[in-house]
Amino acid sequence: MGELAVPLQDCPQDMADLQRAVALLEAPTLTARMANLVGSPLEFTVRKLPAGVSRRIQGMAEAALYKAAQAALWSMDTQQPGKPASPRLHKLAAAASGALGGAGGLPALAIELPLSTTIIMRAVADIARSEGFDLHDHATRQACLEVFALGGSSGADDASETGYYLARGFTTELVRHLSAELAGTTLGGGHGLLLGLGPKEAGKWLARIVEKVAARFGVVVSEKFVAQAVPVIGAVAGATLNTLFIGYYQDMARGHFIVRRLERKHGFEAVRLAYGATSGRMPA
Repeated sequence: MGELAVPLQDCPQDMADLQRAVALLEAPTLTARMANLVGSPLEFTVRKLPAGVSRRIQGMAEAALYKAAQAALWSMDTQQPGKPASPRLHKLAAAASGALGGAGGLPALAIELPLSTTIIMRAVADIARSEGFDLHDHATRQACLEVFALGGSSGADDASETGYYLARGFTTELVRHLSAELAGTTLGGGHGLLLGLGPKEAGKWLARIVEKVAARFGVVVSEKFVAQAVPVIGAVAGATLNTLFIGYYQDMARGHFIVRRLERKHGFEAVRLAYGATSGRMPA
């Protein structure tokens, strides 16, 4: 409890870590980065996609996210919290899967997306572990899934809050409702901590979280699909886009788990207020 008595502002290293997290989490969105790469805005083109195509992409994104969570979060070594991450290895793997996808349309996306999403999920979990989090903990797994909702701030965000905390908040609220439904669950500290889940309850928990997160992840997948369809892009830029894709989520994961590590030490509200003051988007 001694650490909790030390204000965040009086810990220079922690404040430096928070500033790094803010710089990562408040950086230009993935949409903006992809648009810069292809030289044209993506949102308008995505809105012009046929409804059937949009639904298929959304379904692919949700299925890929669910499979990635099972393949990565449930199979990674849950030991050695604090083990250094391997971001370059994951970027190379993502680039290879992107080259396979290329500009092959929906059939190629259906093959490439589960693979690339699993690689990204493993990269996110790798970073969580490097920040000292236990991958066996359902709260850590939830936090890994939350990263896929961090596609950047939207125009609908409340100006009194930050896009980062809004994105986190919707999964916390979902778990709050799930805790009342699932047998053997306990909600701790208002941060989505689920304990004592059996296999059936864990499956339901995962499906509901994935469904919620996929609503945001599917948007950026649609934008990626549109970007890869640009005639001058092709297979080479498929690799480039995937490298951009995983790099973005690695940055989000690093910022996210730095913030969560600081919250564990200083408390949720203290870090939230300091984050807002540092980002300039919320008064302290």
